[in-house]
Amino acid sequence: MKKEDVARLLDRGYLISPDIFETANFDESGFIEDFSARVSTKERPLVLNKDLYNAFNQGSNVVDINWYEFEKSRVYHEKGKDEKIYGTFLDLLNYNVDNKKTKKLNAILKEVETPETKLEVETPEASSTSVIVVKSYKDKTKKRELNDFVQYFKNRYEAIRKILQSRQEMQEVTSINRVLSKTTREETSIIGLVYSKSKTKNGNLLLSLEDPTGKISVLISQNYPELMQLGEDICEDEVIGIKGFYGNEIIFANQIIFPDIMNQEIKKSEDEVYAAFISDLQIGSELCLINDLKKFVSWLNGEVGDSSQRKIATKVKYLIMAGDIIDGVGIYPKQDQDLAVKDVVQQYELCAEIFSKVRKDIQMIVCPGNHDSLRLAEPQPAFNNYAKSFTSLPNLTVVSNPGVVNIHASENFKGFDILLYHGYSFHHYMENVESVRNSFNGQNVDAIMKFLLKKRHLAPTHGSAQIIPDPEEDALVIDKIPDIFVSGHMHKASVGSYNGVINICCGCWQDQTSMQEKYGIQPDKSKVVLFNLKSRQVKMLSFNEEEK
Repeated sequence: MKKEDVARLLDRGYLISPDIFETANFDESGFIEDFSARVSTKERPLVLNKDLYNAFNQGSNVVDINWYEFEKSRVYHEKGKDEKIYGTFLDLLNYNVDNKKTKKLNAILKEVETPETKLEVETPEASSTSVIVVKSYKDKTKKRELNDFVQYFKNRYEAIRKILQSRQEMQEVTSINRVLSKTTREETSIIGLVYSKSKTKNGNLLLSLEDPTGKISVLISQNYPELMQLGEDICEDEVIGIKGFYGNEIIFANQIIFPDIMNQEIKKSEDEVYAAFISDLQIGSELCLINDLKKFVSWLNGEVGDSSQRKIATKVKYLIMAGDIIDGVGIYPKQDQDLAVKDVVQQYELCAEIFSKVRKDIQMIVCPGNHDSLRLAEPQPAFNNYAKSFTSLPNLTVVSNPGVVNIHASENFKGFDILLYHGYSFHHYMENVESVRNSFNGQNVDAIMKFLLKKRHLAPTHGSAQIIPDPEEDALVIDKIPDIFVSGHMHKASVGSYNGVINICCGCWQDQTSMQEKYGIQPDKSKVVLFNLKSRQVKMLSFNEEEK
């Protein structure tokens, strides 16, 4: 390759690994054009190596994978530290390639096969596992300034504005400053972030909306009950669309458009495989039901249960844990009095001891929660060195809170996208949004999850969760619609669906705390939610000894 070619690649943001020259007839210009056109993710790989070139040059399908994680796994592979994760990425990129080779080889063998000599070709098992990290927040350590908050909310506005502008009702959106410059009463459409919300003395709702160009008042009249009901669900700091008539420096709304989610594709795997969901293990607490947890692990390993239960256990290939793996230390006043293990490192070591016994063909995926040894502010990065004994388990994948993973992708199946969010913001909406409070009724946590899916944000109101203002992105925006939304935190087990998205809130593995007793909350203890990837059926199993 000429120096000019290398310089041109550098200008386009790519580095070339020396091993790429080992490939025959390397076509720099053709490959880069094809590669750039087919990779649509925001974070493209920085280094192009032989493996990437061969996969793409031979017709690999491109999926929405986390290229940052891909490159990190490649570095570990080159250093001889961990080849498994890099191999998983290559498997995904090479599904098409491998399938073509297998079919071609099978055809050749079929032609030469005789009764005396029968050759067999080893093909991949149908139920092989696949875990791809689609989205996991990388902590950017820096001093936070006022402008970081400003840019953070601008990023939120821009991300959700794009979603809203894809709606048919929002095709003729006008900026707020252009609306304010109008002198005649006319119909208008705007997209804005809710700066404030109040009620007038006449019982109408009055909103103040802003965009990067200005701020305007919006009136929702009580004379329109259906519109008023939607207005009651509006949260401060969320981004919404408004259609109505402008006059006298105010918009009289006749339509409210939330970013919401459209009906999702109903995916079904070809394989009879299960994913198990749990959260809020609270390991280290005196109230932790550790024997129930050990019994669950024994069931996964086919050691307990009747024949039908053991048969299901053998088909569990994924275990997703939605935060609060340990009980932590110093989470609330005098917590040390409630702890059996008073050191977070030892809590994670106990956790590692339990889950190291899980069958190695089960892929475990975990995000942190507010009791884990991390900052409380969201997004929470994917654990730290305190949890090293646990996160070093060979069949464990860690992601941030929130995070998105794809499981069980194959040549003929796109896999299930799973959004993991522990759920710290849930209490705010349960207490402050009347429609959510009525739907929740102490049980149906999926009502809160449905509410946040409509907002396309996991904590739209500033203060519903502590946040770290990242000037580059708002990681709590639900930009990628999941197939499954899993959470915890509430210690209540609940399953529901909304427009094709399955909402799973897991129970807990801790007995009733004094605070829960004070508020009359009965936790759902030692419950496991099982999801069949083929039939989409959901089962809820109990491993609580008290219920037997």
